[in-house]
Amino acid sequence: MLMTLIQKEIMHHILSARFVALLLMCVLLIPLNLHINYHHYLKRQIDYQEQETLEDENALKDENSEKLEGMSIKFKLATDTNLEVSKLILKPTPLSVFATGLESALPSYLGMTRNGITRGEASLSTAPIAFLLGHLDFVFVVSTVFSLLALLFTFDAVAGEREAGTLRITLANALPRDIFLWSKLIGGYFVFILPFLISVIIGLLVLVLQGFPLSESDIFLRIFCLICASLLYIAVFFAVGAVISIYFDSAKTALIVAFTVWVFVVLILPRVGFLAAQIVAPTSTAESVYREKTAKRAELRAGLDAERGKMMSEVMSEMMKSNPTQGGTAVFTMGPGHMKKMNEKMAPLEEEARLKYRSLATQLDRRYQRERKYQDTIGVNFSRITPTASFIFLATDATQTGQAKKNTYFQTGTRYYETLDTEIFSKISEGGFGHHNMEEIPSTMPPPPLVEPTLGETLQHAALDLLLLCFFAIVLTTVAFLKFFRMDI
Repeated sequence: MLMTLIQKEIMHHILSARFVALLLMCVLLIPLNLHINYHHYLKRQIDYQEQETLEDENALKDENSEKLEGMSIKFKLATDTNLEVSKLILKPTPLSVFATGLESALPSYLGMTRNGITRGEASLSTAPIAFLLGHLDFVFVVSTVFSLLALLFTFDAVAGEREAGTLRITLANALPRDIFLWSKLIGGYFVFILPFLISVIIGLLVLVLQGFPLSESDIFLRIFCLICASLLYIAVFFAVGAVISIYFDSAKTALIVAFTVWVFVVLILPRVGFLAAQIVAPTSTAESVYREKTAKRAELRAGLDAERGKMMSEVMSEMMKSNPTQGGTAVFTMGPGHMKKMNEKMAPLEEEARLKYRSLATQLDRRYQRERKYQDTIGVNFSRITPTASFIFLATDATQTGQAKKNTYFQTGTRYYETLDTEIFSKISEGGFGHHNMEEIPSTMPPPPLVEPTLGETLQHAALDLLLLCFFAIVLTTVAFLKFFRMDI
């Protein structure tokens, strides 16, 4: 009986105008969307390769310059604390074709200076007009467009039949209510996902013909996880539509309520969570932290310069006492012995200042990271009251453009800076900072590779979002059945 009713429901939807409209929208929207985003990815890939080539050329030029001109790089570092000695460049991921995520907002590179880490411009800032209208990708289409279409498919599943009077006739034939509702949900869901899957397959074929590396196992499995998450997300909104259809007698009322729910669940509540987090847990900016570290370094440098000037005055006074003037004039020259003696006295002061600065810089960085992490955690948890936020977090993690990518990128940059600080920055003289032999200090170090989390680690990180989507689907379906069993028809 269930299969017969499901087939009847499928035929009812296939012969309707809404199915034709859905099919045309899917076939046109998803493949075209993937095609356009793949060309955007290729452009970002070219920009990345050009930036890498430029960095290699600059490194080779500096290396040749150092061989010809001695310690020029290290002297530049000693005089210019904002000089970027190296860059950790962000490599675009192929799966950004499906979800731009945070990749467009992340800095294009992390520059390593003595004062800290500087950030390059993000693609979001280099093309602000293009992003003014938002970015259209696969995840946006599923989270926004298909959630609305799922509600439009189900808002009159029960309310429409009750309003037409066919529900009472159908259930008067000793038909169990659960079988009737299951047929509505399963039949409508199957008809809905069929055009979706067809359009996804067409879109993947379009990508493969353009050279997209779909055959790589990690990419294929991640796309498969993205499709499964999309199907689960659509099922959640089918359950939402079923609940609305059961609670209201009129199809028009159900449509208005469904659209209102969609606006709040998809467009408003996910963003309200992060706005609330900014109020509950405000943070300082990265630029303010950088300026604070620069000011502290300048303060310590000025103190050392004053101490060095005081020592030079004492040396000059001693030289004047030991060398009386001849004819009212005298020329005093500090020899190597005097310089060596003064450097020996300055060494502990320089080391103390260096350690004090490093301690302060570490405290500022940790405070800033702690504040941002706390604010992000609050915002993420607040926004998870809606299935849309959970789906976006899950989908962007699966495509390597989400929170995991951001954390990996900045953590790699922090480790790289700490290595440079230990091996290079802390050993170079800067108005008294450091007293090491310049010949023993390396001029630069290559940046470490950006290791992406594996699929297993990604699923572990996104497990909560996956469980929340399952929770929403199960709870809403249960509510629909309980209400339908108690409904008076």
